[in-house]
Amino acid sequence: MEEKYMLRAIELAKRGIGRVNPNPLVGAVIVKDGEILSEGYHARYGELHAERHAFSRLESSEAARGAEMYVTLEPCCHQGKQPPCTQAIIEHGIRKVYVGSDDPNGLVAGKGIALLRQAGIEVETQVLKEACDALNPVFFHYITEKTPYVVMKYAMTLDGKIACDSGKSQWVTGERARTHVQETRNALMGIMVGIGTVLADDPSLTCRIPGGRNPTRIIADSHLRIPLESKVVQTAKEVATIVAATEEGCSEYAEKRHALEGLGVEVLAVPRGSSREGENHAHSAGEGVDLNVLMEMLGNRGIDSILLEGGSALHYSALWAGIVRKIQVYIAHKIFGGGGSFTPVRGLGVEDPSEAFLFANRRITDFGEDILLEYDCQGKHGE
Repeated sequence: MEEKYMLRAIELAKRGIGRVNPNPLVGAVIVKDGEILSEGYHARYGELHAERHAFSRLESSEAARGAEMYVTLEPCCHQGKQPPCTQAIIEHGIRKVYVGSDDPNGLVAGKGIALLRQAGIEVETQVLKEACDALNPVFFHYITEKTPYVVMKYAMTLDGKIACDSGKSQWVTGERARTHVQETRNALMGIMVGIGTVLADDPSLTCRIPGGRNPTRIIADSHLRIPLESKVVQTAKEVATIVAATEEGCSEYAEKRHALEGLGVEVLAVPRGSSREGENHAHSAGEGVDLNVLMEMLGNRGIDSILLEGGSALHYSALWAGIVRKIQVYIAHKIFGGGGSFTPVRGLGVEDPSEAFLFANRRITDFGEDILLEYDCQGKHGE
């Protein structure tokens, strides 16, 4: 029976996506005599925690006495922007608490559960732990490492192309995949690209979901090549924007740095990346900045998560630096063809994504560490 209520708490927790960072997503349900008395969730950073939100919605302060509470994360026991939830649980006379995830925060980390038990409250832990843990990989990483949780995202065709040879890439994927990207932008606090992406595409890097949150835009630009007229610079006073340059770049282009800051851009001077086999790898990748140091700087600014949208050189630098925690790969059921030394389909390739060779009826077979994708060929688009 407890799984039913914990699943409800998980649903509630998700309502805080994009609004609670760098706090965790948490949901809580109060149950008495088999009936839900109240529900709550952490709705926004700085506002009531899930447990206190649930208590605030009770008809009376005594209504929950003898009830059970289901909460997706161990209740906090310290004073932060909100008072400790353990105190509220004890004061409201809760009889038993079911907990999903353990809290790795050093201020909690088992202390919340211990306090409840000392107060005579029965506590059952690790209820649907895997599902509850899945709510907060960002929080768990950030609270322990103090650096952002980095999600590397890219979209490609069945022949591994992220664009046609002409450079056109709108669109590799369909509308549903692109909507999911926007949802990810809303969920994470930052979005990061290399200067090559800005020079080639002049993107806005904003969240296009109605009511969504714009992530902080981070541009890896070792020599401050970013145009003052680019969209990210021109909107920097409305949407937080950071340009990460090397210390040498900031010194050499001090006037450009001053101009960027005057337009609302925060310019970070970051040490140059380390070398590999005598080659300055990060610089050869076109970025130059030490990504590990940059992550520490961003973490200190409260940025708990980043969607890394490339391009390809920055992706490699991020993997080499070991900052990537998760990848999201969107694979479109189409083929572009064209250049590339190691590509399964070459030839002239198509000039525009709308001309791609199309496929349907996808079948996926799992072979352990590999998967097999099978499709039926529909021919060239429009034929």
